[in-house]
Amino acid sequence: MTETPKLPDAETLRNLEAAAFRRLLQHLRDRPEVQNIDLMNLAGFCRNCLSNWMEDAARDQGVPLDRNSARTHVYGMPYEEWKARHQKEASAAQQAAFASRDPGH
Repeated sequence: MTETPKLPDAETLRNLEAAAFRRLLQHLRDRPEVQNIDLMNLAGFCRNCLSNWMEDAARDQGVPLDRNSARTHVYGMPYEEWKARHQKEASAAQQAAFASRDPGH
């Protein structure tokens, strides 16, 4: 029987999670051709979700961080600039797939 590896202590685990999150952000920044609607349709979250979760975490911990600042961090630039540079009009198929998902998201 194979032994299940133990998780590291809480602080080390938090540091590993933070490093993985930074790597995910860089991965998404390096792939601006991947549209948010594609992420939503495939994975159920997008860059905006990540920034919203970051804003929620800040609020929960009493850290002042507004939505625009969180989005700038996630996108690596102001959100409006990212949209102007990279966001394309969603196709009818993308919109239909999105509409068929959980309407609460």
